[in-house]
Parts: sequence; structure tokens; C-alpha cells
Amino acid sequence: MFDTILIANRGEIACRVMETAQAMGVRCVAVYSDADRAAKHVAMADTAVHIGGSAPADSYLRGEVIIQAALDTGAQAIHPGYGFLSENPDFVDAVEAAGLVFIGPSAKAIRAMGLKDAAKALMVEAGVPVVPGYHGADQDDALLAAEADKIGYPVLIKAVAGGGGKGMRLVEAADGFQAALESARSEAKTAFGNADVLVEKFVTKPRHIEVQVFGDGKKAVHLFERDCSLQRRHQKVIEEAPAPGMTPEMREAMGQAAVTAAEAIGYAGAGTIEFIVDGSGGLQTDGFFFMEMNTRLQVEHPVTEAITGVDLVAWQLRVAAGEGLPLRQDELSIHGHAFEARLYAEDVPKGFLPATGTLTHLQFTPACRADSGVRAGDTISPFYDPMIAKVIVHGDTREIALSRLRAALTGCEVAGTVTNLAFLGALAAHEGFAAGDVDTGLIARDIDDLTQAPEVEPRQAALAGMAALSLLDPAGGAGFTLWQPLRRAVGLTWGGEDHLLQVQVVSADHQIWTVDGTEVVAQRIGGRWSLGGQQAAAVSVAEGRVTVFDGYGLVFDVIDPLARAAGGHGDGNLIEAPMPGLVRVVDAKVGQTVTKGDRLAVLEAMKMEHSLLAARDGVVAEVLAQAGDQVEAGVALVRLEPEA
Repeated sequence: MFDTILIANRGEIACRVMETAQAMGVRCVAVYSDADRAAKHVAMADTAVHIGGSAPADSYLRGEVIIQAALDTGAQAIHPGYGFLSENPDFVDAVEAAGLVFIGPSAKAIRAMGLKDAAKALMVEAGVPVVPGYHGADQDDALLAAEADKIGYPVLIKAVAGGGGKGMRLVEAADGFQAALESARSEAKTAFGNADVLVEKFVTKPRHIEVQVFGDGKKAVHLFERDCSLQRRHQKVIEEAPAPGMTPEMREAMGQAAVTAAEAIGYAGAGTIEFIVDGSGGLQTDGFFFMEMNTRLQVEHPVTEAITGVDLVAWQLRVAAGEGLPLRQDELSIHGHAFEARLYAEDVPKGFLPATGTLTHLQFTPACRADSGVRAGDTISPFYDPMIAKVIVHGDTREIALSRLRAALTGCEVAGTVTNLAFLGALAAHEGFAAGDVDTGLIARDIDDLTQAPEVEPRQAALAGMAALSLLDPAGGAGFTLWQPLRRAVGLTWGGEDHLLQVQVVSADHQIWTVDGTEVVAQRIGGRWSLGGQQAAAVSVAEGRVTVFDGYGLVFDVIDPLARAAGGHGDGNLIEAPMPGLVRVVDAKVGQTVTKGDRLAVLEAMKMEHSLLAARDGVVAEVLAQAGDQVEAGVALVRLEPEA
């Protein structure tokens, strides 16, 4: 076994590899970019090496710099994780030329599966079923159109060097083929530098089922299947193992096909054979077809680990160190069911746009496995994938595992950035998904229902108000000074609208809130608050924002009186108190000429001092308050002469 390895990656996969390697007594070297100087994987490593700028091209894709870092730190092997250089055969060659071990397949195996058309031709030769289609080198437009006619519509045009849905077009009829071909080629050329395409039969109710394989360069085994049909724009969202509705006969056929594919290229290490499955008539042994092979560890590998009890990273290290396969096929079995949900920083209402931000709060329920490369206080960078965590659960049955997934998602507490958490929760509660009736089109068909914004209940808004006014802790509720009012107010924004919440503080343990005309009673019993008869959820307050962890997290922005009301209300003649508070200072004097922006008074409220400014040039007509007055929200403090 190696005594030191370098992990040529970042984020959650770097952390994941380190957890296993360090538990095996293997020293781990991390590499990091400018943006990742304080990242979790850097903190976890035994030593870390800076490799360049924040952009991947300036750091994590610099193979020669990474290899030198391995040599300089005494590493004997490099684990590539996934993404970046993990499927780059030239990098594998360079690693081995430097006298190091690449923890993964050979460069030859990666090249064999690198292009979809060549890979499918190889699979046909090996006897693995492939989708009917054209995978030839001749890219003449007329030939491709003729092949599409021969296959029968609908067909898929796919980039031969593609991935992630780029360079892929669905064509329903012959008259749309040429335009789709030109579009697919253009996108493929931009994304991959290769405009070549293949044409395949489109499966009408497609399911994406993949098989985990593991080889030692001579023999291979499979660790059963994963269903990855819940996809958005060809990107996986929730994965599960085993696949719902799988029969023993289908599992045997798919598993054997996957092993045949791996052994055909002398595969070593962890890999995944991806199949497209026709789910229109149930799972049939003649209804699955090879799509591609991922020659690396997959993002969704934890669900396979959960149902088999196998640590795939440990297997990777052992086989790369020269051992044979740790288990025979007949020693592998399935135990229970597992789900993985990918939690991302992304703005769902804006079309799932990747988001950034500093995670002011991050906590997961202990009942789940959360693979994460970030911690509270870390920043989601614009340079890399915005994944926050993979939430993984396991249960004796699919129903139990799904129930645990729902509970785990509800128990996630994330603040500081927008996330897809509510979307994941809606998927986990989807009736069709619960029944196992899944296919790759499910999300697109039901996208409106899955992305509905949650409605805020008065008790949730009241809880946000309590947090904003620091009325949740004993000191905030009971430690009033003589000037503090029994009635207070706070402005909150949610759902794109401003709301003024008012509270009557009856005692340290009793508050009465009014939210949009609805009364909510808050009481503390035994140290725990309840609102409207329901126990209060956890909250996070940071930078003028309150997140209530009820459901999948509700965000409330605290209205800043300085920004909204310090300059006065109405026609600018009256300067009013934006909220209840203590008048600390009155600068205005009757007859005084003032200029817009001049300070007229200072109000102390919400433990801060707020300067109240003249909204326009003018002359002070009246001073209606004096220092020491306790005033309510909306009370006029200063009046200016009407404008001429």
C-alpha cells in the first residue's frame, strides 16, 4: 500500500478520498488554487501545495504542475477524483512517465471509451447491446439524414465527444433534421473541439440506469445498478440504488453486459457503464442499450457503497497498489435501498442559475451521510461547480429510504446563498417518483409544480421578526431597559413584498405578533418557543437576513430604516420615526435652514442608532419631539415649511 498519495482535485470528492485514505493510514497531499487557499480539503490534508490561479485552466488542469507537486511531497500515486484530469489519457501517460501510479484505469482504456462512436463500435464487437443507430466516420449531411430515415423517427443527434447534454438534439421528424444537425455540430465544436455526431433511435420512455463495475486489469465484477433517471437538462439530480422495478433476470443481463464491456478493454479500477433503458413496457432483458462508459469514480458512487457495504475508494487504492479484486462476484450482494440528492447553490426560479455566496450557516441532520467540500463560513466560488453537498440515505426498503431522504432534506439548514433544496424536497415528495414510475422526462413534464415558491405562514414570519429584533434569547426577551417599549415593529421583505410586523411584548416568555392582520401568539415553555401552537424552528441571522429553517428554509430580508425611511415620508415635509424607539438627539431647530441629507434627529432602535435626514432642502417649521422621548413607528418628529 502507498504511504502517500496526492489528490488532484478539490471540493467534496477530494475530502471523500481523504477520509478513506487517511483511515487506511495513507498520508494525503492536497493541491489548491488561489480561490481554495482556505478550503475544507486543504484543511483536511496532511500537507497542501499551491498550484496556481483560481480558474481551472490555471490550477486543477495543470497536469505538469500537479505531477511535480506529487514528486516534491514524496507521493507515490495520484488520485484524480472526478472531473478535471480524471479522464485525460495524456495525463495518465505523464503520471506514469514520472514514475508515479495513476489510481484509475490505463490511458489505453480511457482512450477506448473516450469517443462515443468508437466506444459503441467496440461494444458491438464485444456483444454488448447498443441503441440502433449510425456511428460511422462519414459525416456527410445526406448520409446522416438517410441513416436517420433508416433508423426511424424520433432520433437523437449526439456529439461523439459529448457529455452533459451538449451537442445533443432530439429530432421528431425528417423536416427538422438538417437544422438540428447544424445546431448540434456548432455546439459540439464549441464545447469539445469536435463537430462529429452520431445518430441514434430515441427511446420514448427512457430510463437512465448505470452499472458500477470494478476491474483489476484482467477480470471485472459489477456492484449492481443505479437509477439516475431524475435529470434536469441531462444533469442528474437524485440517484438511487437499486433501480425500482428491477428484476433478477434484468439485473443479471445488465450486470453481465457491463462486466463484458469492462473486460473488453482490460479495465482497472472503478468505472460506470451507462445504459439507456426502454421503460415503456417495464424492464425487459432486450430493452437496454449501452450509452457510454465513465472511466472514473462517479459522483453518485455513495449509493452503491450504501447497498453493498463496499468502500469503493478503498478498493481503488488496493487495486492500484497491485492487489487483485477484493471480492468475487458471488460475494457481492444488495442490502436495502439508498438515495443521493445533489444539493447545489443555484437559483431555481431563475432557471437553475448557479449561485455564489458565503455560507453563513450549514448543518445536516445526523441521520444522513453528507459528503461536502464546504463548511459554514466558506464561500461558493464562481470558478467551480456550485455543489454544497451530496445528501445520502439508506433504508431496509425503498419506502423507508425515501422517507429518510425527505426527512434529511427537511433537516438541511443552509443560509447565505440560494439553493435547490426546496426543489429536491418537491422531487422527493413527487407521487410518481414515490411509486417508482421514473424516466428522464419526469422533471421537465412537472417543472412548474416542482418549482413553486413556498407560501410563508404568519407564524414563520413572526419567528423571523423575533430573530430580527433579538427577542428569541432570554436576554433579548427579558432584558429591557426602562426606555424600551412593550410594543415594537420590524419591517421584513419576502416574496418580493415588504411587510410591517408588530409585536406586543407581554413578558419575557409571552409575545403577541401581528402579521398582515393575523395574530400569532409566541410563548416560551421550558426554554422552548412555540408560535401559533407549533414549536419554533431553528433560525440563522446574518447581514440583515433571517433564514427560518422550517420546511426547506425561508429567507426574510430585514428592511433597513436608513435605506427606506431615514429621509422622511410622504411629500418630504415630515420626518417620521421609521420604527418604535428612543429619540437620542434632536439637531433641528425651528427656523433653521437645512439642506437635503442634513441630520435632523437620531433614533435608537433595534440596538442601533439611526440618523434621520432631511429629504429635501427647506426650513424647519416645527420640532415635535425632544431627546429622551419614546416614540412609536410613524410618529412625526420634525416638520419642514411647505415648498413655495
